[in-house]
Amino acid sequence: MAGRGGGSVRAMPDPSALGALTKRLGPPRIASLIVTIWGDAVAPRGGSLWLGSLQAILDRFGCNPGQVRTAMSRLTEEGWLARNRVGRNSFHRLGPRGEAAFGAAARRIYRARPPAWDGQFRLAMTTDPAVAEALAGRQFGQAGPGLWIGLRGAAEELPAAATVLMAAPRSLAEARDLAARAWPLAAIAAAHERFVTAFAPLEGVVPDAAEALPLRLLLVHEWRRIALRDPALPDALLPDGWPGRDAAALAARLYAALVPAAEAWLDEAGRNEAGPLPPASLAGRFEL
Repeated sequence: MAGRGGGSVRAMPDPSALGALTKRLGPPRIASLIVTIWGDAVAPRGGSLWLGSLQAILDRFGCNPGQVRTAMSRLTEEGWLARNRVGRNSFHRLGPRGEAAFGAAARRIYRARPPAWDGQFRLAMTTDPAVAEALAGRQFGQAGPGLWIGLRGAAEELPAAATVLMAAPRSLAEARDLAARAWPLAAIAAAHERFVTAFAPLEGVVPDAAEALPLRLLLVHEWRRIALRDPALPDALLPDGWPGRDAAALAARLYAALVPAAEAWLDEAGRNEAGPLPPASLAGRFEL
């Protein structure tokens, strides 16, 4: 869920927690980071943000105004964002493409624990590439040519061209084997392990007010990349020692720790067309 282009944020040669984390992870792409900013920090506060407030956030990542203008222009052109000019000031909110992508993505990024295994897969059969893409976007995994499997809830709002059936594996072992063939669980597990390695050093760190929001954004930015790939399988279908549980718990703890100072910064420096941003609505995010 990110526009292309806009370049990468340059590495920060500073000793701060943000600088150390950016060095460990590598620089994020500016356009993708901006989409994260809107989804995590701006949408809960009315959806609109002054370009000057955005630049103040991105200054902490080492982004210069020229890079930001280029990324914003491309995101607006592609429909991720929509611009509103008031005099000489520019304000942006999610555009049609951004709105469409945000709701589904947010449910996966900030989700609670996966549902319990109900003993059934949802089977979808299609040879249409567009339908296959839609299935993959709804956490279906490909179990064979033209055959996709999903879980309870994944079959909602699927294209009419997809034929969806219910199937009950003969045993839990068979269900786990099918899940292992349909989803790249080894690669997803490795991503969870890298996330823990990168972010565990932040536990107990007390960032200054200006650093809390960028740290929270980088946390969500990296977690988003994993969450949108992870099918959120019930524990019963996962390999023993699945690292996703620890990664999700770490993400939730760090997010909760960073929220107060991050929101205080937005109270102080965030602006929209009417002035200060309205209070945030973060209900349901990592069970806050």
